[in-house]
Amino acid sequence: MLTVNGDGALVERLLAGGELACPGCGGVLGGWGHARLRPVRVLDGSDAELVPRRSRCRQCGATHVLLPAWCLSRRADAGAVIGAALEAAAAGAGHRTIAVVLGRPASTVRGWLRRFAARAEEVRAFFTVLLAWTGPDPVMPAGAAGPVAAAVSAIAGAAVAVAQRWPRLGTVPVWTAASAASDGLLIAPGWPGAGRNAS
Repeated sequence: MLTVNGDGALVERLLAGGELACPGCGGVLGGWGHARLRPVRVLDGSDAELVPRRSRCRQCGATHVLLPAWCLSRRADAGAVIGAALEAAAAGAGHRTIAVVLGRPASTVRGWLRRFAARAEEVRAFFTVLLAWTGPDPVMPAGAAGPVAAAVSAIAGAAVAVAQRWPRLGTVPVWTAASAASDGLLIAPGWPGAGRNAS
């Protein structure tokens, strides 16, 4: 799985031009059909329907699903939905309250929060390093009350740094930047793994 720009036409141009690299070996990715239809729940409005592009590495033969950066791997909800839950938890809300506000099952929200909280310090460190490397004049996040709040603050700071470093991108939504930086694995088991960096 590889996170890419949400513009399908741009992704097709990148594939055709050999501009996407295999995350495994660095080889050139080419088009390789599509993955199955995937409904994705968004914050407002009806579900989005997504048919992600698949790619195959010309060097190692590995296949990869090209998931738009606004999504997270193996999640039925968009990154902005899960991000809203994390922001609310950082502000002190409980999973039941968040579930009611977002219109999601309490058990689903509890799962997101538990997975994130279990690795909040590692996530904070990852995004703080990304902020320091990316920001032209990095401003470190202020101290926060607890590890979840500190991690959410670091994610927000890194998103601002990305927007400042590459102004032609325009405003980068915080949770799109978080998904892209984590390769869609923000709340996946084992991310960030030992030895990963933000480069």
